[in-house]
Amino acid sequence: MALAVAAGRGDDGLIDTMKVFCGRANPTTGSVEWLEEDEHYDYHQEIARSSYADMLHDKDRNVKYYQGIRAAVKRVKERGQPAIVLDIGTGTGLLSMMAVSAGADFCYAVEVFKPMADAAVKIVEKNGFSDKIKIINKHSTEVTVGPDGDMQCYANILVTELFDTELIGEGALPSYEHAHKNLVEENCEAVPHKATVYAQLVESRRMWSWNKLFPLLVQTETAQKLIVAPAEMESCPGAPSVYDIQLNQMPLSDFTVLSDVLTMFSVDFSKQVNSSPTHHTMQFEPRESGRAQVVLSWWDIDMDPDGKIKCSMAPYWVHSDPKNIQWRDHWMQCVYFLPNEEPVVQGESLYLTAHRDDYCVWYNLHKTRNEKSKNNFHEERPVCECQAHLLWNRPRFGELNDHKRTEQYIQALKKVLKADSICLCISDGSLLPILAHCVGAEQVFTLENSAVSHRLMKKIFKANGLEDTITIIEKRPELLTSADLGDRKISVLLGEPFFTTSLLPWHNLYFWYARTAVIEHLANNITVLPQAASLHMVVVEFKDLWRIRSPCGNCEGFDVHIMDDMIKHSLDFREAREAEPHPLWEYSSRCLSEPQQVLMFDFQKPVPEQPLSAEGSIFLQRPGKSHGVVLWMEYHLTTESSLSTGLIQMPEAQGECSWNPHCKQAVYFLNSTLEAKTQDSPQSVTYSLEFNPKVGDISMDFRLVS
Repeated sequence: MALAVAAGRGDDGLIDTMKVFCGRANPTTGSVEWLEEDEHYDYHQEIARSSYADMLHDKDRNVKYYQGIRAAVKRVKERGQPAIVLDIGTGTGLLSMMAVSAGADFCYAVEVFKPMADAAVKIVEKNGFSDKIKIINKHSTEVTVGPDGDMQCYANILVTELFDTELIGEGALPSYEHAHKNLVEENCEAVPHKATVYAQLVESRRMWSWNKLFPLLVQTETAQKLIVAPAEMESCPGAPSVYDIQLNQMPLSDFTVLSDVLTMFSVDFSKQVNSSPTHHTMQFEPRESGRAQVVLSWWDIDMDPDGKIKCSMAPYWVHSDPKNIQWRDHWMQCVYFLPNEEPVVQGESLYLTAHRDDYCVWYNLHKTRNEKSKNNFHEERPVCECQAHLLWNRPRFGELNDHKRTEQYIQALKKVLKADSICLCISDGSLLPILAHCVGAEQVFTLENSAVSHRLMKKIFKANGLEDTITIIEKRPELLTSADLGDRKISVLLGEPFFTTSLLPWHNLYFWYARTAVIEHLANNITVLPQAASLHMVVVEFKDLWRIRSPCGNCEGFDVHIMDDMIKHSLDFREAREAEPHPLWEYSSRCLSEPQQVLMFDFQKPVPEQPLSAEGSIFLQRPGKSHGVVLWMEYHLTTESSLSTGLIQMPEAQGECSWNPHCKQAVYFLNSTLEAKTQDSPQSVTYSLEFNPKVGDISMDFRLVS
């Protein structure tokens, strides 16, 4: 998130320099703050964290684009026409170079992102295609055609790669619509030729737990208390955005397929495309009875009119060749949540409708065909009405619905709470205040930083008859007063900790800063839960995730070293010694070392003024390639009970990893990889970490040692 502003103007009125203010989570304040960065910061961020390397490593995509381009050029040549190509979103210029190599007479390559356009110019030149490829640094809707235009003539071959996991989320439809009206000949060849969107209806308690708050039964020594969600939350259609995940990591045991694969709609890219909102309804009969909750969706693209060259995003259980699925992170699969779960009966006729506008897709299930839909009626895109989906993301819903995790908190609360306990909870939208009340605390306060979390928690408390029992204080910790607490001292301070602004695992250490800020309101014998946190690390080999940070070198015979160097330079610009968050349950990995604790944070004491540091080595005990170091936090609720946000069990004999599915872990990608040998010739990774209490962040450096 960045905002560019002029820093000042010279005497001539021109801007001398630019400042870029970037939104970053501040772990010491628990909020997003605008920080001044170098004017090139945003460019480097986009390049360093882009999917360019991932796409260049996508062999299936590259080969099939090349095949489709060759076939399109051949068809045009066989008609006796010169092959003039328009490549929208050219990136590295790869597809344009493929077109010229296939015999195209000229190619106009459009790239709106200037650093990428500059790189494409250099890549095209290095590969010897400058005379036949023109890089146009504009948005395609700004490109002109004519003697004085960007393009001398209309193109008769349209090549694009404008797709995301949802197919249309990057504005593919408006771009195609404009191109057909303004930049290409009628009935031009298009690569890809067509895209088709598929859907499958499933029942899945796990996936549904990412969208709704389940009832929670709290058992105490004297009674049972059922915690329920407000009715408003139950009927809420949920967040409007798609949930894109690696469905190939979802075991079949986690869902029940209720329908065959349904072909929802297709887009023919060789003809005029209409980006106006529309809908497509498919009639089907459920394969099994159950509760319809989730629509899984993906797409494929035909590179040629005959459908012989196909690139598919189908998940493993319906893929034509499940043993040879191309891994990719730039195109995954989609999870859509129905507005409400619906009981369905095997064999009864149902209707699934895919609605779309120019950027988004959403689904509805009907028992009868909606007559209004026949008259060009489009249901509005779902928008959260209960505010829970604004505060909690999908993994957070899953975390709150994890009953084993909740039970750990309940058992920990039973150990520390007394009948006269005065509790203060500091987390964003946590159920801990309710649990503390149920376990028997005399009085419970909860500190909510935002108006959204305040309103949401008020609704939840009211739905459970606790609106007059639990006191919500909408203040920052440093602004808390004795009057807010009824002039009482806090005897038990609670936190999960969870804060919506946290990006990396240790950013939730904001709880420690909040604990320090409210110190004057704490009793002398204060109990803090969790009482401490620790930072852990392990060296891993990724089956596939390493590709997103790995240089490509040559791609289908074209030299793209310039792109590799550009990404490395952008990483070195700021990010070379920073970890990045990834939900590792979606990515297969093996531990090459044993997990190791490296830093400890004592919540029973205030945040120290001096940094906390750790240095040492971690030995590689299993053979494999050391792609990166994974870091995570563990929270020690009591001396007997801990919760991990990373590994949830010790690695198996071969090192297979089981990661917490509700959290993102921090990944530090190593600049190079070493093949771990045997224990007779041990290899290690040296580490140096420092927690700086002034900024609340951890600086780190890892080095491979042979």
